[in-house]
Amino acid sequence: MESLVATPKKGVSVTVKDITREYEDGFKALDEVSMKIEKGEFFSLLGPSGCGKTTLLRIIAGFDSPDKGEVLFDDKNILSLPPEKRSSNTVFQTYALFPHLSVYDNIAFPLKLKKIPKNQIDKMVRKYVSLVQLDEHIHKKPNMLSGGQKQRVAIARALINEPSVLLLDEPLSALDAKLRQNLLVELDEIHDKVGITFIYVTHDQAEALSVSDRIAVMNHGRVLQIGTPYEIYEAPATDFVARFIGETNIFDCTVLSSEYDEDSQEYIIKVSVPSLAADIWVTDYEDQEVGSHLQFTIRPEKIQIVLSEERVSLGHHRNLFHGIVKEPVYSGFQSKFYVELDNKTIVKVFKQHTTYLDEGPEIEWKDSVAIAWRAVDGYLVKEKD
Repeated sequence: MESLVATPKKGVSVTVKDITREYEDGFKALDEVSMKIEKGEFFSLLGPSGCGKTTLLRIIAGFDSPDKGEVLFDDKNILSLPPEKRSSNTVFQTYALFPHLSVYDNIAFPLKLKKIPKNQIDKMVRKYVSLVQLDEHIHKKPNMLSGGQKQRVAIARALINEPSVLLLDEPLSALDAKLRQNLLVELDEIHDKVGITFIYVTHDQAEALSVSDRIAVMNHGRVLQIGTPYEIYEAPATDFVARFIGETNIFDCTVLSSEYDEDSQEYIIKVSVPSLAADIWVTDYEDQEVGSHLQFTIRPEKIQIVLSEERVSLGHHRNLFHGIVKEPVYSGFQSKFYVELDNKTIVKVFKQHTTYLDEGPEIEWKDSVAIAWRAVDGYLVKEKD
């Protein structure tokens, strides 16, 4: 049996140190941004429009200059170098293909500028055409290709120079949802094959969570959190990160007690949540000072929901509430319920449909329900934006 060996990590590490960019109108696009992207990493810059992620990418590429700070490829500051000397290539939202050239000639164009011998160009073009799975379309013009195929041509053209870093500025945003998902998987496979450093800009949380080794969440020109997709989703550092990544329920709370549990090696914390008109249990690896004001968040998919007459059993330190379904939203694979509690607070709950539904979902509009979650499934957010 053929052994599966991972492609060795190539490219360079990219270090951003205290990058600040302020425009003439006083708008500060980047505010002392620092991060280190490891060699061969698929790293995403994630945030809403205007958060500074594209400005940072342009500075790394050499299309913009910071007011202060450094950008290092490995240990070399590259800010004084023009874009073509930085060993990086960029894939843009628009494909920027030459309409009069074939797929072959579009991909070959950077090598022809370098006066590479024809036989070497042919060998490399066919290699990268195969990498992006466009062998059958190699002689077609861009107007004969789909949006996804055009973007693959742009990716191959960017990679054929064999850069150390590939910069991708929302490259899939012009595609429809299903095609975007398919190309995202292909892009991840391409990264695995070439092994160089990818820096990917997106405002789409699902995209970033799907393919990234690590993610930097940005807002208002600042980096709020850097971590793996799991860390970003399960342990958000701030109120904004919790709300921006996926969907969640988040409430202000005050710590009432904090006790260390030897069995779980976690702190069992009791907090007062005014929005829920109740005290609830949550676990944390860190002790929390009694009286401190934090935020409590619970993801909708971690909440159990049953009809009120059914029994909810979660063991010790459970959090149990009753309410009425104000709005059920059926999505095929799951239903989303907006549950109004006795004190009128709305809680979002997701319920996966894991079995055949002969007569539709068992929980419907205006049903009386019980919702519950374990202490371990909630999370305390320490920083409020």
